[in-house]
Amino acid sequence: MRYNTIIVGAGPAGLAAGIYAARGALKVLIIEKGGIGGQIATSWEIENYPGSPPDSTGPGLTERMRQQCEEFGVEFATRTYNRFQQTETGFIVETDSGNLETQTIIMATGAEPKLIGCKGERELRGMGVSYCATCDANFFKGLKVAVIGGGDTALEEALYLTKFASEIIIIHRRDELRGAKILQQRIQENDKISMMLSCVVEEIKGNGLVEGIMVKNVVTNEVIEVPIDGVFVFVGQKPNSEAFVGQLERDARDYLITDDEMRTNIPGIFAAGDIRRKSLRQVVTATADGAIAAVNVIKYIEELK
Repeated sequence: MRYNTIIVGAGPAGLAAGIYAARGALKVLIIEKGGIGGQIATSWEIENYPGSPPDSTGPGLTERMRQQCEEFGVEFATRTYNRFQQTETGFIVETDSGNLETQTIIMATGAEPKLIGCKGERELRGMGVSYCATCDANFFKGLKVAVIGGGDTALEEALYLTKFASEIIIIHRRDELRGAKILQQRIQENDKISMMLSCVVEEIKGNGLVEGIMVKNVVTNEVIEVPIDGVFVFVGQKPNSEAFVGQLERDARDYLITDDEMRTNIPGIFAAGDIRRKSLRQVVTATADGAIAAVNVIKYIEELK
C-alpha cells in the first residue's frame, strides 16, 4: 500500500501533522515505536497551551489529538523506524516490521531526557532514579527525593512531587534557577522544597534501591553525602536523530536542520517538533511545526502532479 505521507512519531508534532495532512485529503500513516503522545504524555498539568481547559493533562490532550487523526482517516502502526531509501516516485521507509512506500515523509521523532552521567545512575534507573515525576511520583509518598535541574521542567516536576513526597531538594549546577519566574516564586513559597545551588550529583548510591547521593559544591569542591529515597532527573534533552545520520542534515547538537517551511535538505522529507533546530520546544510550537509541515507536504505533492 502506498501512502501520500508517512509521519514518523506520534507526539504533538506528528499528530498535528496527521490532522492537517488527512484534512488535505492525503492518505496518511503515523508510525510510532512507543506510546502515543511523546514526552507531553507524561506531563501532569498543561497550563500554557492556548485554549486548554483548566484541568488539562498531557495524556488527555494528546489522546484527543489521536482521536481527531482517526476521525479524519489517519492510520496508525506500531513500528520502529530504521531508515529511508529514495525512489523515482518517493521513498521506501524501512521499519522493523517491513518496508513501506510513500511519496513524502515527516520526521517527528522528538527528543528524550538527558542523563546526569554519574556513577550509579544507570544501575539504579527504575529503582529510585526516574525521569518522569508523573509516572513515578506515587511510589515516593512520604519520602525524601531530589530533583536534578533548574529549568521549567525541573521546577514543574518538583512542584508536582510536593503532592506525594515529604521533602524535595532541588539540585542545580548554577547559582540560580533558570525556570520561569512564576515557577521560581512557587518554589520559594513551598515549605516542602529546599535548594542546593552551585552543586552537582557525582554519584547515586544504593543497594537495589536509591539510598543517597554524593553532592559536590562546584565553588568550594566540598563533597557531602545526602540521604535520599529517590532521584528525579531533568537536565535537558537530546534529539532522537541517530537514525538520520548520513541522510539528513543535522546541526552541532544533532537536531535536524530545516527551513521555515519544515523542509529538510532532501526534497519530499520534512521535520517537525522537538527533533528540529529551533529556539523553543513546547507543545504549541510542536503542533505549529506539524501543521506547517503537513501543509507543505500537500503543496509538494500538488507540484509533483
